[in-house]
Amino acid sequence: MAKILQIETATQVCSVALSIDGKTVLIKEETGQNLHASRLTLFINEVMKSAGYTYSDLDAIAVSKGPGSYTGLRIGVSTAKGLCYALEKPLISIETLEMMAAGFIHENPDYSGLICPMIDARRMEVYTAVFDAKLNVLEPTSAKIIDETSFADWFRENQITFFGDGAAKCAETLSRPNASFNNANFNSAHYMSKLANKVFEKADFENVAYFEPFYLKDFVVTQPKKKV
Repeated sequence: MAKILQIETATQVCSVALSIDGKTVLIKEETGQNLHASRLTLFINEVMKSAGYTYSDLDAIAVSKGPGSYTGLRIGVSTAKGLCYALEKPLISIETLEMMAAGFIHENPDYSGLICPMIDARRMEVYTAVFDAKLNVLEPTSAKIIDETSFADWFRENQITFFGDGAAKCAETLSRPNASFNNANFNSAHYMSKLANKVFEKADFENVAYFEPFYLKDFVVTQPKKKV
């Protein structure tokens, strides 16, 4: 039985799950600003204790690699790598948008249109990708500034469902008869289980020493405005 500890910190959701052979058996998560540093290790300990397993019982550590929040990803990946070093366990990385798309498919098995997860970036920019209902990548992950022409080619013959914390701000701009918006949360370690198990079976592990989050864009430090 492959026991995998799964960590998702790419957005404001701090999420930890334990899966066995691709099925989630326990999950702990919370949504809010700046939670990851204070909650992540607590959630990991709670999940392991509730499951009745020791850390040495784990077969691998999986982490949502991004894109997403620079700080959230850094905390999640650093924690995952630390566990891998300490426990001498392999590291699995799952792209965040793929995890979100897998979650949507899991919860909507009869859906046959296209799937477009969105993670909020700045202003009208989002991190996004397009998948079909079988999780095939139709448009790879990129940072897009959303306007009235976005996804025009896909809209011509397809129903598209948008979701994620970047979708709401795009709803008015992307309003079409064949566009729909789903408000459910798919930024969850729960939806990493099947994907992580497939990677484990293939032994397609990351190099713990050199692995870095998929930031997609460089981190920009902004200076606070001076008070007059």
